[in-house]
Amino acid sequence: MAAANKAPIIIKKVKKGGGHGHHGGAWKVAYADFVTAMMAFFLLMWLINTTSPDQRRGIAEFFAPASVSRTSSGSGGLLQGTAFDDEGVKHNMSAPVSPPSDPNYTTNDRDAQNPDANTGEQSPAQDALDRARTIRENAQFSRAEAAIRQAMQDLPDVAELSRHIIMDQTPEGLRIQIIDQEGRSMFDRGSTQLNDRARVLLRTISGAIARLPNRLMISGHTDGAPTGAGGSNWELSAARANAARRQLESLGISSERVYQVAGKADSEPLFPDDPTLPGNRRIEITLMREAPPLPPGYQLSP
Repeated sequence: MAAANKAPIIIKKVKKGGGHGHHGGAWKVAYADFVTAMMAFFLLMWLINTTSPDQRRGIAEFFAPASVSRTSSGSGGLLQGTAFDDEGVKHNMSAPVSPPSDPNYTTNDRDAQNPDANTGEQSPAQDALDRARTIRENAQFSRAEAAIRQAMQDLPDVAELSRHIIMDQTPEGLRIQIIDQEGRSMFDRGSTQLNDRARVLLRTISGAIARLPNRLMISGHTDGAPTGAGGSNWELSAARANAARRQLESLGISSERVYQVAGKADSEPLFPDDPTLPGNRRIEITLMREAPPLPPGYQLSP
């Protein structure tokens, strides 16, 4: 009776497959790498075909090692004999940076020989050099901006002051603005003397400025409120910009790098909708984009 009520025993056998190794995903990664490489190759071929020989020659000369001179006179390479001294000032220019055929520079002899040469258009090689120079300059400015931000993060007593710094790249160059916050100014009201907070900020950014050879423009800005000290905002902003210049020079920035010191009062407010906001009171330090030096004997066309 017990044997009759006992449930039957069912044995299920599961056959495992071989893994289907040839259907795995590893080949997809290899194929994707191959397609990417081919796309980059054909893109390179297309770019080479769309540039003129002068453009390719100009790009090749720009990326040539600057430390290797083609002649014993030291005037080979992109800078053509232009060097930088310890203070970052260009000097000793013995050969033109721009090709002699550059129509932006004219002389009386060239005008007499070719009246149609001064068309205001750059040669393809010069245009390619200008684009490459701009790319390199933007990269330098980006590294300087990153260095300033990193320096402020590394110092606990400076990190809280990072809100006083605004950095951006403009057509003139890398602009560094030290702005006032509500209740936290760089100068006492009506004063032209930097306070401790402003000195700390200038010391932080001076390290990045010192690594680049670019010249500096320094400008002071005020808000729209009267100075309350008997003078005008023009005089106050100019004196504050000059105080920032003296502080940078005391931190090791050469005076020869200072191109311009200007007071702009409240003529260029950071917040035009409310000229009385504290953020309109600021010091601007701009690392200028450097144009190529003019060849000897040449002058800019009118």
